[in-house]
Amino acid sequence: MEDEGGAEKLGEVLAWRDSKLFSPMERVALEYAERITTTGQKVDEAFFAELRMHFTEPQIVELTAAIAMENFRSKFNPPLGIEAQGFCMVPTKR
Repeated sequence: MEDEGGAEKLGEVLAWRDSKLFSPMERVALEYAERITTTGQKVDEAFFAELRMHFTEPQIVELTAAIAMENFRSKFNPPLGIEAQGFCMVPTKR
């Protein structure tokens, strides 16, 4: 995500669809993350074309790898009792 409004954006990330804080590029990246993460969701050609409007092929590969790694961690860590280290705390909405 872009540097502007970092902490404020972090607080809005769960409501990114309704938030005015995210740029079109950030919205596409967040939707991509949801589509990859949510079972049954697809990344079809129409959406991939939208991704290409904001990202180069190498950037899409890097974004995909980052999302996949976080999905891996979310499945790998809990059964082994690996807890969050507190590096990224998402603020709760008031």
